[in-house]
Parts: sequence; structure tokens; C-alpha cells
Amino acid sequence: MNDFFTFLLLSLFVVMSPGIDTALITKRTIAGGQKEGYRLALGITTGSLVHTLAAAFGLSAILMQSALAFEIVKYAGALYLIYLGISSFITRRKSDEDNNTSEKPGSAYKQGLLSNVLNPKVAMFFLTFLPQFVQPGGDSTMQLVLMGVMYTLLSISWFFLYVYFINFLRDWLMSPNVQKVMDRVTGIVLIAFGLKLALDRHQ
Repeated sequence: MNDFFTFLLLSLFVVMSPGIDTALITKRTIAGGQKEGYRLALGITTGSLVHTLAAAFGLSAILMQSALAFEIVKYAGALYLIYLGISSFITRRKSDEDNNTSEKPGSAYKQGLLSNVLNPKVAMFFLTFLPQFVQPGGDSTMQLVLMGVMYTLLSISWFFLYVYFINFLRDWLMSPNVQKVMDRVTGIVLIAFGLKLALDRHQ
């Protein structure tokens, strides 16, 4: 039972810590509104479930043991993050009507899903964090899946609260000057994370 509460507490701290997910959700909510923020959050948490299943059934172990597989996924994820960061520096000159027609409802979800699934550091986190709380003598696969689901539920709860809060400030954050600063800061953060991911060595 103590291990269970320790797992929940540590998971909550991990979920609430600022990072790539926070930067993406902030930018998307400001630019597209509350629903877009929710869609992005759902995409990110779906990615967490993918990593959970991978860790539980051993796919992540293969990824971590194969230098080639790790490098392929790492660079794909790094390039995607850098792409997202660079796109933040591109000034949008389209009208609101054009944005509404070009911004498909599923694109925010896909963005969140890809940014999470293509990050091997997330796979490494699930592979190293969850097994620490597996109880000996039980079904380790089922325990890993249940912990991954609980982590995902904590994540989606926090992200939804975060989006809800950010949406209150959206009118102020949507002002041209603030939006310009937010785009630049978010772009720098995403590019920095992408470069860090690309330069990290496989151990």
C-alpha cells in the first residue's frame, strides 16, 4: 500500500513538472482554444498508453537494447519537435476563416500523439519508472499495465485542469504582443528539447 501511494505521489510530480507536453498544450490552447487544448492532451495521454503497453510487453526493452532502433526513433522524435518549434516562428497571415478550414479537428490530437510516441525518452521513463513498483509474485505485465493506466489518468486530469485554467487567460494571451512572445518562447523551448533529444547518447 505504501508503494502504491509512493507511485501516485511521484507520478503526480512527474506529470505536473513543466516540459514538452506543457509547452505544446499551452501554445495549442492559446492559439486554438479550449477544445484544441483538450484534443492535444488526449493525444499526449494516448501516447502514454502506447508506451505503457510497449513497456509491459517488452517492446521498449528491445528499443532500449537496440542502438539502431533507438537512434531511428530518437532522431524522428527530435526532428518532429524541432519542426514544431520552427513552425512557432512562422507568422500566420491567414484569416480566422482560413484557419478554421485548414485546422482539422484531429490535427491537435495527432500532434500530441506523435510528439509523445516519437520520444524514446518517454519509453525509457516507462521502462525504468514503472518496474520499480512491481510487486514480486504477481503478474508483472498486468501490474505494469494498471500502473500505466493510472499514470495516464493522472496525466489527463492534470492536463484538462491546466487547459481550463489557461483558457481563462486566453483573451489576454491572444493579444498580438503577448502572442508573439509566447510563440517565440515556445519555439525556443521545443527546438531546445529537440536538440537535446538528438544529442543525447544511447546508454
